[in-house]
Amino acid sequence: MKKKKYLTIAMIVLAALALLVLLPPAGIFLETNGRVYSADDTPEDYEYAIVLGASVVNGRLSHMLEDRMKTAVSLYKSGKVSKLLLSGDYQSDDYNEVGAMRRYALESGIPDEDILLDYSGFSTYETVSRAKKLFGIDRAVIVTQRYHLYRALHIARSFGMDAVGADAALRGYRGQIFRNMREILALDKDFLLCIFDFGG
Repeated sequence: MKKKKYLTIAMIVLAALALLVLLPPAGIFLETNGRVYSADDTPEDYEYAIVLGASVVNGRLSHMLEDRMKTAVSLYKSGKVSKLLLSGDYQSDDYNEVGAMRRYALESGIPDEDILLDYSGFSTYETVSRAKKLFGIDRAVIVTQRYHLYRALHIARSFGMDAVGADAALRGYRGQIFRNMREILALDKDFLLCIFDFGG
């Protein structure tokens, strides 16, 4: 009898923990889903596109980052934005996401004067926080893959930004199931950061 009681308590505790983990991501999805667009359908009245960094290998953009840059260039060339903020990790001269992103933008015909660089975009939260606090951006299109946009848009809203998202998922990506699972915990983490404004 005691064993059954303990099992019931354990199940209740696990269910409560699952709710605590899953409720913030569910709420963020409902809050932001209506602000996610394809590049073609993205509204035209935003000056800036904020491009979130991703991995580079030997100076070459990963598939995810290449697709983010392709999407940002498309937004620029279609006149939907007039400036790009490229934000990513600059660990050293041997690992420089922003430098690789800038090179891609220049090779795609984006004028250097329309490119802003943030070398300290070490996380989604820091990128959006710095876009608002350091670069003074109040309205922007955030460019990343859809699974990542919900979190970025929630962070932007917490900083009082008027932001929409342009989905840069132009293909399937290896390891995406793992990324989706990891994103649940990242949503929980940044949900708390937004409440307490840590690390901004």
